Amino acid sequence: MTKKNNQERYRIKGREAFKFTLYEGDQFIVTDPEGGQCCDLLAFDFLLDDALNLLGLNGNKKRSKITESIKSTICENEKINSFIAQNKIILDKYFSIKLLENDFYFGTPGRNENFISKNSTYCILVSCGNLMEISDQNPSTELIVEIKRNKLNINNIEYYLPEALFEPKFETFIKPGTAISYEVLSGDYIQVIDVFGKQCSDFLAFDRNAINNRIELGIDLTATRTLMGLAHPMPGLFSKFFDKEFQPMLEVIQDTVGHHDSFALACSSKYYEDQGYPGHNNCSDNFNSVLEKYFIKSRPGWPAINFFYNTKYDKNSVQFLDEPWSRPGDYVLLRALKDLVCASSSCPDDIDPANGWNPTEICVRVYSPKKTISKGIAYRMTPDSVPQFTQETAFHPKTSLLTRSFMEYRNFWLPTCFTGLGSIEEYYACRENAVIMDLSALRKFEIIGPDAETLLQKTLTRNIRKMSVGQVVYTAMCHESGGMLDDGTLFRLSLNGFRWICGSDYSGLWLREQAQKMDLNVYIKTSTPEIHNIAIQGPKSREILKNIIWTKIDQSTVEELKWFRFTIGRIGDANGVPLIVSRTGYSGELGYEIWCHPQHALKIWDSIWESGNPKGMVPLGFSALDMLRIESGLIFAGYEFDDQIDPFEAGIGFTVNLEKEDDFIGKEALQRRKQFPQKVLVGLELEGNEIAVHGDCVHAGRNQIGIITSATRSPILRKNIALCRIAKEFSDEGRIIEVGKLDGYQKRIPAKIVKFPFYDPEKKRPRS
Repeated sequence: MTKKNNQERYRIKGREAFKFTLYEGDQFIVTDPEGGQCCDLLAFDFLLDDALNLLGLNGNKKRSKITESIKSTICENEKINSFIAQNKIILDKYFSIKLLENDFYFGTPGRNENFISKNSTYCILVSCGNLMEISDQNPSTELIVEIKRNKLNINNIEYYLPEALFEPKFETFIKPGTAISYEVLSGDYIQVIDVFGKQCSDFLAFDRNAINNRIELGIDLTATRTLMGLAHPMPGLFSKFFDKEFQPMLEVIQDTVGHHDSFALACSSKYYEDQGYPGHNNCSDNFNSVLEKYFIKSRPGWPAINFFYNTKYDKNSVQFLDEPWSRPGDYVLLRALKDLVCASSSCPDDIDPANGWNPTEICVRVYSPKKTISKGIAYRMTPDSVPQFTQETAFHPKTSLLTRSFMEYRNFWLPTCFTGLGSIEEYYACRENAVIMDLSALRKFEIIGPDAETLLQKTLTRNIRKMSVGQVVYTAMCHESGGMLDDGTLFRLSLNGFRWICGSDYSGLWLREQAQKMDLNVYIKTSTPEIHNIAIQGPKSREILKNIIWTKIDQSTVEELKWFRFTIGRIGDANGVPLIVSRTGYSGELGYEIWCHPQHALKIWDSIWESGNPKGMVPLGFSALDMLRIESGLIFAGYEFDDQIDPFEAGIGFTVNLEKEDDFIGKEALQRRKQFPQKVLVGLELEGNEIAVHGDCVHAGRNQIGIITSATRSPILRKNIALCRIAKEFSDEGRIIEVGKLDGYQKRIPAKIVKFPFYDPEKKRPRS
């Protein structure tokens, strides 16, 4: 949920219920961004009578009895269930109306319905849909709800606050240019909220028991940065603030911004005096005032964690600042790891961009530890998207039993390595036996409709018209300049049905934009929530899967499945849970990927684990996967390519079919860039064992000629290897160049240009 001025914006997932309140004069708008997604609306007045007639709806809307499907979706929402139970509402007595109703193939993407409420009502919106079978292409997709409040109904600051996580034990507002002190108990949650956006809040915390003994023991930011290895802690594995004794004091649980400062002092009188503003109100003096009662010694400048403060350092180590990234309602949620005395401020800085030139209120809420709150970092696909917190995949209940080492990757928690194994052992298991890995963070889109092939032929670099049903192709997606927007695999499920598996949410949005420009009859439906996936990779992967995957007579068996083909089957027998098996992977080994609905994930994991564990199969995390993919010359977004790099420069020129008769986006630019290449991707073998890192400069003499994109020490090749994007003039095999460390000049590592892939260059193993 986001709020700005008098407008609220909510993201409603497929098959989800959402409760909200409308007042007289409020405007309600529901939008279907992807097309073909309808919803049901219920309304009650404040006496809990049916109130659909008070909503200002079009008079031809048909009222219907509430279906079992609607009731089931409502019952899955704890808060709505509680509202219904507390008010003794019997849903069978009420009616609903259908919004955005249309035959599937005629629900225009971006279509909306809206009305202005005639009176005050409670409303429940239910997004329609059923669970999608893995071989179907009918996912329930999200809706966007906007409520434009009648300004007469907005009369206090509390309107702009995000909804409380649950009932807080303490809530207060901090006026601009003031500070407060407060106490929390071990386990309590502290939520620091930027009410109106672009407002900094400095934060201090002290050990309460130490204060009782007249000892001042607070957050030590130098110790914290050293122990966490980050500029400031973030939700996940490296999330704690420490004192000078290296004892944890607080943990970051949720963060909707991700940009804070832990280097600069809270603003002080000296800062303003040096800028020509003597006597200016400041956070450090405000902290001194509110901490005096705890006998904490005053300081001219406090080393605080400066939440929402946007500072950076340039290549010359010069500090500069800009407006905060925080939007209205953004917050940081902390958990106290001991009893604490805390202090929070609302910074008064109005002489530079630190607070967007306009200091505003901060809100602090404290919650008891009666509920567990999931860790998460806010993710936004576009700057104006409703934020989503990091999610657990459907396989997380299994992987979390095997490791506590998780990383945030594209809005999901994925394992980095596994307890008792480690990346080297996981790596060798993939090369010698088999591994199982969770790759559910991949984005999935259903591309369906009579013009699906036309759209993909226009937007992808491969010749899609030559694809057969059951085939998979790896391809690039480029914009007009030839730069890569994304790479991914395309599955053809039917004549007019494709599934695009890629890395970026923006792929789907961009495809939708292109379809609209070309006026095509095609739908691009997000299916990431409906499809989670694991990869089984390694020489024994076929042996592990062949006896546990059942397929119909018209589908290939696991043993028959060819490289870059897929088959539809079930676990065990004809009555098992459904899945799709593709002979694809990201390891350079014989391998398969299993695609399923999240509700079936645990059964599938258990079956594969039972079959694979006796054969030496182990779980594999991202650290080992990175070694495998670099050895195999497989590229990674943000490393080997971005929107400035074309497929030839990224080392995947084989995905570009310039001979196909149909024009495609970027074709003209790619023809020029292929004919007159400036940079190419090459392999390097470095002398010694010091590993290069992404971003290291590559030199011929004094001049920089390239950059390291990825690097690792290859266990099986016993070589120090790297992928490098280098000037075409210096790319000949066997040439000796140098990788620059430190400033690029003081220290150089000699390296030889070699062919890549480094491991199995003819791809015999994945083809086997």
